[in-house]
Amino acid sequence: MRFETEEDRARELKAISKYISVVGGSYEKLGDNDIDFRVYDKQGKISGYVEVKGCLKQIKDSYPLKVSARKIVKLSDKRLKPVIIWACLDGIIYTEVKKLNGRVRWGGREQRAKSSHDQEVMLYFEKQPCMKYIRY
Repeated sequence: MRFETEEDRARELKAISKYISVVGGSYEKLGDNDIDFRVYDKQGKISGYVEVKGCLKQIKDSYPLKVSARKIVKLSDKRLKPVIIWACLDGIIYTEVKKLNGRVRWGGREQRAKSSHDQEVMLYFEKQPCMKYIRY
């Protein structure tokens, strides 16, 4: 069952648009069962893949950043420059997955009816030099 709202999708598009405004190129939204975006360089060649995670906090209050281990594995399986973006209320935090160091533990959110991924293996990341920040 999908729980993503129109507000979630708007936050995701705002985040990828901000990212692309800095790195250049373009993006393509991928399917529901894939990671979020394929990214293209200025010449139109595939340059990487991006997963956007919502973070309903200000950048300064967002740590530790969290993401499902399953999402990071799926993103990393794409092999070509996997990037994760946390879409905060006041901007984005982004980094290449291969540069991250974090903690692993069981976690997630309050279990919802008909949801199989609310409680799962999660990765937690404190602030680190590889993370870049862009304010909206």
